[in-house]
Amino acid sequence: MNLELRHLRVVCAIAETGSVTKAASTLGLAQPALTAQLQRIERTLGGPLFERDRRGARPTALGELVLARARVLLPAMKGLQDEAARLAGAGDAPRRYRFGGVNSPILGRMVHRLAAEQPHAQITTYASWSADELAQLVAGGRLDFALSGVCGDASPSGEFGLCWREVSIDPVHVLLPEAHPLADRDEVRLADLRHEQWVAAPGDGCFGDCFAAACARAGFTPRKVYEADVRGCLDLVDAGEAIALCQATFRPIAGLVTRRLAGIPLRWRLMLGWHPDAPAARVADRVLETALAAYADSLAAHPAYLAWLLRNPGFGARGGPSAAGPVHGVRTA
Repeated sequence: MNLELRHLRVVCAIAETGSVTKAASTLGLAQPALTAQLQRIERTLGGPLFERDRRGARPTALGELVLARARVLLPAMKGLQDEAARLAGAGDAPRRYRFGGVNSPILGRMVHRLAAEQPHAQITTYASWSADELAQLVAGGRLDFALSGVCGDASPSGEFGLCWREVSIDPVHVLLPEAHPLADRDEVRLADLRHEQWVAAPGDGCFGDCFAAACARAGFTPRKVYEADVRGCLDLVDAGEAIALCQATFRPIAGLVTRRLAGIPLRWRLMLGWHPDAPAARVADRVLETALAAYADSLAAHPAYLAWLLRNPGFGARGGPSAAGPVHGVRTA
């Protein structure tokens, strides 16, 4: 492993907080993930950087050496980036936006808004079933931003050093054919779907485990789960062969209905990610604002859900750039 600036930030965070656990909270990482990352850093540098006991983490002699260099290098690199941004005209709109998405409900609306606001900008999109693939492409400089989701309180992978911010959090809905016996209800109990067959799009995220756990809490194991692309999923639901989970802002389709799951057994958090050292970081707040506006646009087709959001302010859009914090903003390093 090659030592990177993000690794130096990890070492500084542990030294400043005096604890791996506190540093993990500050960086928005799970404590085991930060511990594993520290171990990789120590292997790269050839020895332990901290002495850890019940009183916390204290730098070793090697750790003090690394900290001394990091406290010079990190401000110097920040200064270099600021100088380069000013020289390149950071106030100008970027000429290129490269987005990756995992079945994102707002990507098209984001592209529409950016194209209208910046008609000369080059905008490209890339679709993948793998959130990790998108994160790797962003980390490698082949994409500028990734749009993907996580279930419940899970965090995106911290392996690739991206900054992640919440765009929205929504209860998961179920997609049913109009002729389904439960289609006339405003919300459906998950337990009432115990005898159904399901269909889902592929992916490498945690949602399959979350769904299985939610079914277990409801007292059953889901029957057969088909796997198909989005078009195939819709065809199977329309044929009455299966039902599917879907996002709350799923575009209405003739013959199909979406219904909220009673008790909100599953939640979906839509996230926007970028690399903090990439040029895209300069416009990340602007892109986040566009994502929030695109999410608001998506609600126009769902007046009943919009009314529900007004009664349930803990869900929906998560706020603009000023809302960054330990709950609404996730920094993984």
